[in-house]
Amino acid sequence: MSILLEGLLDREARKTLEDHVKVVDKIDDPQALEGIILSFYPVNKELLDKCTNLKIVGKHGVGCDTIDLVEAKKHGVKVVNVPTANTNSVAELIVGMILDLSRNITRGHIKSKAGEFQTIAPVEMMGTEVTGKTLGVIGAGNIAKRLGTILKNGFNVSVLAYDPYVSEEEITVLGFEKIDNLKELIKNSDFISINIPLTQETKNLISGDLFNCFKPGAILINAARGGIVNETDLYNALKDNKLRACAMDAFIIEPTNKENNKLFELDNFLATPHIGANSKEAIKEVGRQVVEEVLTALDGKEPDNRVV
Repeated sequence: MSILLEGLLDREARKTLEDHVKVVDKIDDPQALEGIILSFYPVNKELLDKCTNLKIVGKHGVGCDTIDLVEAKKHGVKVVNVPTANTNSVAELIVGMILDLSRNITRGHIKSKAGEFQTIAPVEMMGTEVTGKTLGVIGAGNIAKRLGTILKNGFNVSVLAYDPYVSEEEITVLGFEKIDNLKELIKNSDFISINIPLTQETKNLISGDLFNCFKPGAILINAARGGIVNETDLYNALKDNKLRACAMDAFIIEPTNKENNKLFELDNFLATPHIGANSKEAIKEVGRQVVEEVLTALDGKEPDNRVV
């Protein structure tokens, strides 16, 4: 029995896996492969056709956009993820991004390093406080709920939530307000955080005329998936000051840099290299949970977090 392991896995989790199965880092014998644990490895029809004994695919994280779920179901292959293991890690990164852009932290560092300031507290570095503002979350899953709770309790921030798939009761019990119209959420939010998967429904969700709905001082955060925000439209909106700033941890082309993304030309843009779940604590917990789910499935039992 072989398991293909792609990407980073916590050392203890790997040992647990190796105690039960043979772990490989490439597919030499597709018929011997019974499981895959992946970070971003593409699992498509071609691969599924080759791996005739494949039983389980485990996502090392939450988003399953690199896995063809329809084909997996057709092939009788279970797919699992770990939807809560990195929740806190991603939520904390978003909080950091909001604080950074609100107070010009990274921008101030870059300009200070370049010797651009002739005085302390330069007027062009004047920021805004987070306290008392309004957060709008697009998607009201685990990360959005944790993010909203942190900002509500720590900064007295009001939280608006847009999610057609989550009930009003589930949102209001957290002290958030459910908003049924995306434009209304954007119009009324100082900070907007995208916390949804990339699907055909959500591709280019934030694009075009929707950028006319942002407050001029609004901050947009995308720590979900690249492609949900139209990057060309975002560039034009930031350049025209239709919103204050944007921070992104996920891009259409990854890794991203100034050679493949013109957003880096802008002072009011902040990028990180998809590090939302890249904390010691999250990596450890994600590894533990995904190995547990995969081994449970291989043992013929039903895993807790089955996607298909």
